[in-house]
Amino acid sequence: MSVLENLEPKRVFHYFEELSKIPRASYHEEKVSAWLVKFAEEHNLEHYTDEVHNVIMIKPAAKGYEDQPAIILQGHMDMVCEKVAGFEKNMIEEGLDIKEDGKYIYAEGTTLGGDDGIAVAYALALLEDETLKAPRLEFVCTVSEEVGMEGARAIDLSMLEGNLVLNMDSEVEGTLLAGCAGGASAKVALPVEWEKKKGTVVSVKLEGFTGGHSGVEIIKQRGNASVLFARLLSAALDEGRAYVISYRGGLKENAIPKRGEGQLLVLNDDVDAVLQGLRTEADHIISEYHITDPELRIEIEKAEVAEKTVLTSECTESMAALLQALPNGIQRMSVSIENMPETSLNLGICKLSNQGLFLQYAVRSAYASARDDLDRKLRVIATYFGAEVNFGGEYPAWEYNETSPFRDKMVHIYEEMFGETPKIDTIHAGLECGLLSDKIKNLDAVSMGPNILDIHTTDERLDIASTERMYRYIRQVLETK
Repeated sequence: MSVLENLEPKRVFHYFEELSKIPRASYHEEKVSAWLVKFAEEHNLEHYTDEVHNVIMIKPAAKGYEDQPAIILQGHMDMVCEKVAGFEKNMIEEGLDIKEDGKYIYAEGTTLGGDDGIAVAYALALLEDETLKAPRLEFVCTVSEEVGMEGARAIDLSMLEGNLVLNMDSEVEGTLLAGCAGGASAKVALPVEWEKKKGTVVSVKLEGFTGGHSGVEIIKQRGNASVLFARLLSAALDEGRAYVISYRGGLKENAIPKRGEGQLLVLNDDVDAVLQGLRTEADHIISEYHITDPELRIEIEKAEVAEKTVLTSECTESMAALLQALPNGIQRMSVSIENMPETSLNLGICKLSNQGLFLQYAVRSAYASARDDLDRKLRVIATYFGAEVNFGGEYPAWEYNETSPFRDKMVHIYEEMFGETPKIDTIHAGLECGLLSDKIKNLDAVSMGPNILDIHTTDERLDIASTERMYRYIRQVLETK
């Protein structure tokens, strides 16, 4: 029995449920891409795919709409894969266990992938609907959006006719997005040296952070597990001789880390002092973050006395100092848009291996010059500590355009349907419209979508009623000449 079969609009939720059965982590989109191609073939749609598995489908204009400009429907097929600690699911190989409670759709133990699965479900329902009166529809569905928009960077759009883009990768009903920040990935590598030491092993586990999207939720100033591990490490070093054995935190550069886990080795004479310092600092952190991260837990446990391979004293201190010195979070708020970050960065991945300490940041700014300055700051600090920085995955900002006939049309239709004026806004997160603007001449784009709460977290929820309203809205936008 289908979980969502009693929800309206039926075909939207049908495709959302079918999509949820297919694993679609970034860089692992082969199966979902093949499923989309099969849909296109079954519905006799002109379609294209490429070596990275992007998919484009084209539906001819309905009778009487041949003279109307083509509209590009746009979204991405990959999702951020996070799961509750201890939840047994291989998200690379297995689909989601979706549920609904009458108000929301969610996934048991994992992220839902409403970002951007709802765009795919909307598009497929529209493309199969023979009653829809609309101009030529060009559905552009990309891969690897969540890891640097690599699909949009690689895609060939030369077969498209339209320049009106309806991006369906937004999560707030009643808000039409008209611009976004640009960004890049920054990778920091610190060489390390190891030695053998004997002492008491102390495990440090940070769990229960709220996490979230590093662009959308960065303004909420939620705790970052890896940044706070560095704070705990520094507190330990203040109290005695401690050495890092291991650490790993975070899975995606654009997701605020929800957990981190490390081990220290403490010389036996200093164990009590170091444990007291760690626990005191943990209490301070939990108190400071009790509003943004109410489920935060920090477990500090003394284990066996053993000989272990550890970072040298100098490298342990360098790791703590580098993580403390590097910036994280909001760097500057916009002075022109209320409550909007201008420039930020997020330490999304932190891992210690035999080869070194590796950090991966998502860097964002509304201004390329401000992002360049933040890149420079990262390089200066990292170089001081003997680390190397590499930048990649740059994507441009989608700059706000005061003149947008397509946006004006969408505002007018929204007012007629819902009796209120939608909010026109920009977003600190990245959207593929910036990259599309380099590929589509005279791009006129709007981004919208239904309410999706807590994206990129295991609390992600798709609002059922909002999904229905926004589908009716999209249909009206397409059918209105």
